Amino acid sequence: MAEGIRARALTKRYPKSKTGPPALAGVDLEIPPGRVFGLIGRNGAGKTTFVRICATQLTPTSGELTVLGLDAVREASEVRTRIACVPQESRPLYFVTSRQLVDLYLRMRGADRTAAALRAKEVLKELELTEVADKLVSHLSGGMRRRVMVAMVLASDAEVLFLDEPTTGLDPVARRDVWSAIRRVARDNRTVVLTTHYLDEAEALSHELALLEGGRVVLEGRPADLRGRVRQPWRVTVPTEFPLEELRSYGTPSPVEGGYLVFATEPAARELAMAALQRGMRISLGPVSLEDLFLQTVGKPLTGPEEPLESEAS
Repeated sequence: MAEGIRARALTKRYPKSKTGPPALAGVDLEIPPGRVFGLIGRNGAGKTTFVRICATQLTPTSGELTVLGLDAVREASEVRTRIACVPQESRPLYFVTSRQLVDLYLRMRGADRTAAALRAKEVLKELELTEVADKLVSHLSGGMRRRVMVAMVLASDAEVLFLDEPTTGLDPVARRDVWSAIRRVARDNRTVVLTTHYLDEAEALSHELALLEGGRVVLEGRPADLRGRVRQPWRVTVPTEFPLEELRSYGTPSPVEGGYLVFATEPAARELAMAALQRGMRISLGPVSLEDLFLQTVGKPLTGPEEPLESEAS
């Protein structure tokens, strides 16, 4: 059976943060082959650092990491021939067209001229980029450039693909095109490691997820299973007119714009919703989402300090 990715006690400390917490603090993860594995968490949680180490762009401070059964440090050169990566801060060549960029990338990976041209045409069509195929990359919007970079990597025959925030800056239609392409890659029994701030994206695409916080894995499992671990699996939003002390008798309230978000058991949530409706208040009621899981587990929003760039690493 093919091997995926295995990390044991993986740690990374950047030179500029010797006195602070490490970017990765003993991460243990096992990513099965042929799956889409999502990494979620705030900026600074360690997602990008983990991806860079797996993609052999960074060297870990300590711990062990294998990719496709290969040691990611001692056998980095061989790992690179079998993976492809769209880093978060990637920038494409600006002086070529979209078609030429994808074609050149494939030929650098060993594809012959005919195969590279055909595959470039197919993937540009798949991601709705045919109209800009012969435009210089320098003339494209930032979102279009990002899509071309994703197309370039998805067109490859790499066994493992690392996609670090691949849909940042894309409109909803473009995001869905990228989702379809990622699903197609997974059907080819290739492994995709996806980092994203969009929890709907993580849930829609990932067979399994890991939630990182402070450089550690705090939750791991299938999206449906993770939702099942939530202490209070229902949510109710009520306006600020509802007395806060009374809300606490139903569940755990948190202030949100225009009112409160209350996490509760299903019976308590329904009871609260009925009480609010009887007072003529507008409410919303439903099961928790992955975002709610994140808030209940971490207790913080999906914002925070950026992780150090590659140039800061050693």
